[in-house]
Amino acid sequence: MFEIALENKIAHLRLNRPERRNALSKEFWIEFPDTVRELGESGEYRVIVISGAGKDFCSGIDLEIFADRELLGTGTARQRDRLRTVVLRLQQCLDVLSRVRVPVIAAVQGACMGAGLDLVSACDIRFATASAYFVIQEINLGIMADLGTLQRLPGKMPDGIVRELAFTGEKLSAGRACELGFVNAVLDDDEKVVEKALETAALIAGKAPLAVSHSKDCLNYRADHSLADSLEFAASRQAFMLDPAEILASMKNSNPDFEDLHPGWKGFGED
Repeated sequence: MFEIALENKIAHLRLNRPERRNALSKEFWIEFPDTVRELGESGEYRVIVISGAGKDFCSGIDLEIFADRELLGTGTARQRDRLRTVVLRLQQCLDVLSRVRVPVIAAVQGACMGAGLDLVSACDIRFATASAYFVIQEINLGIMADLGTLQRLPGKMPDGIVRELAFTGEKLSAGRACELGFVNAVLDDDEKVVEKALETAALIAGKAPLAVSHSKDCLNYRADHSLADSLEFAASRQAFMLDPAEILASMKNSNPDFEDLHPGWKGFGED
């Protein structure tokens, strides 16, 4: 499903079903959001990197999940209500990436399709190999993308391009995605793309954690609020998180030893 490496304040999650092109199994949807949430709440890890084993980053949802025909039933009001509830739950499983208080970096190789594109769309930074490509695969299966791609991509690429991809199901190459601003950089191969993601993660991990976390909050807030409201939000956040000691450490020390973020919910109610 996925494996985790924890080192130097960085959590590296690696999708690990190469024989299934890293299709997202039922177990993934159960365990992934809790894992991301726990990593963010721990306060110990300052960046999350997500990569995939094998030739492809992710081919989407494992279609074996839909072997249960009842899951897709829409013949009655209760069946339709069930399907809506399932879709909302799946959306929440990926929305955790945008809500977690640390930056998330995706390292993409090969195919990134369907729910895989939903996943990387929710990340903060994306690097890709020259051979990588992105597909809104749902339209090729006779359904509509419903886990976040259609909602997030218009904020990351021109609207007309997103519509073309959504209506045609055609591939978007990594090079073109980089030109459009969706991908931050294109690397030669799988090893180099992960290396670039981890190098960037290390650079971020060396910055003041409170400043990084609240910068992410401000960027997320701006996505669906006015400029005036966003400036007011930023002023309040700055007043809330500013720490003179961290300013001095950032200015005077090339390798400052910042205190970790608080552990959040972890330990709530415990002595």
